[in-house]
Amino acid sequence: MQKFIYLLSLVFIIISCQEEGPLTRTTDSTQINSSAVLKYYGDFSPTSGIAVTGKAKIYLENGHYKVVLDNFTISDGPDLKVYLSKAASPYEFINLGSLTSQTVYSIPDGIDVSTYTHVLIHCQEFNHLYAIAPLTQN
Repeated sequence: MQKFIYLLSLVFIIISCQEEGPLTRTTDSTQINSSAVLKYYGDFSPTSGIAVTGKAKIYLENGHYKVVLDNFTISDGPDLKVYLSKAASPYEFINLGSLTSQTVYSIPDGIDVSTYTHVLIHCQEFNHLYAIAPLTQN
């Protein structure tokens, strides 16, 4: 019976993993060129027990919005994601991809960026918020 429960738990974990789609796919590292216009910016602040420094900046470049993590450092954590959020918590958000050494994340076309007020760093696996950057319009 214990083996059955263990096997059932393992199957549940495997099938419950999030499939990467267009809004969760990790993007390639990109650059911001000098013609990009800074539209929004904010300083990251940590949640309890987390160390973070840096800024989140949103640029408009050739009709496409991009989030830039500027001078950014954060405590290590599993499954960290970069979210563009309508609140200071991951309630209504767009997953821009996994937090990696890249510093530029593309925002999908068709998104009304003006309705999003925060950039979040969130551990998706354990549903733990690591850092919050409230955005101010430039």
